[in-house]
Amino acid sequence: MKLTNGSSVLILTDPGYSCAVHGRSLNCLGLYTNRKLIVRILSVQSLFTMDASKTRLLLLGLLVMGLGIFLGTVLWLKLGPRPQFGMEQTDSDGIKQYGSVPDFSLTERSGSSVTLADLRGKIWIADFIYTTCTDTCPLQTAMLAKLQEEYSGKPDVHLVSFTVDPERDTPQALTLYAEKHRADSKRWYFLTGQRDRMLRLIQEGFHLSVATVANEADRSGMIPHSPRFVLVDKQARIRGYYDSREREALVRLKKDIDTLVKG
Repeated sequence: MKLTNGSSVLILTDPGYSCAVHGRSLNCLGLYTNRKLIVRILSVQSLFTMDASKTRLLLLGLLVMGLGIFLGTVLWLKLGPRPQFGMEQTDSDGIKQYGSVPDFSLTERSGSSVTLADLRGKIWIADFIYTTCTDTCPLQTAMLAKLQEEYSGKPDVHLVSFTVDPERDTPQALTLYAEKHRADSKRWYFLTGQRDRMLRLIQEGFHLSVATVANEADRSGMIPHSPRFVLVDKQARIRGYYDSREREALVRLKKDIDTLVKG
């Protein structure tokens, strides 16, 4: 290409860039003449600056997302799983009543069936766990193990752990978990069953919250659920809810157990 001053010009076209020659806008990468060289490129430093900025934004986004998940779980555990009972009344022994546990039939770690009828005439403490849990479950189980030891001389006091992850918590998995915590098979039951039955019993029977995950097979991670213990008397009536994370609640639990034992 010839310019009016006689200089020869070579234009290397590139659709990603543009430049102007004598007022006309052209798509080009560089303009070579016999007098000077004009080249438009992005510096290596600019490229690295852009990549670093994108990386920082990505890391910041992941941090915010992770923080949101963590805070959401904490708030859910703190505010979500509160007892949603209907009628509340106080019995002559001074302990409140929150309705009765409905009939159920579930599978114990031994493979045998356990029903509500098997627990009638017993004072029992229920909790809700899953064997792969790393959140509140280890603390809950350790506390029940301590109660098992403290009330070893009270044969009417039983413990019942319901799994919130029945697909994974098979009788075999529950057996290994129970043995790890030295659970007495005669006084501490670990129950599993069909998922819909477990969820219905927890939500509608015990009036506690538990997360409902649509596809358990593809899920990994925590299952938000109530960290509360539930005290049930010999007539299968719910007598109290006790947050396993609160020291005062555990003191109240033992006091109420002692009251029921004395009759």
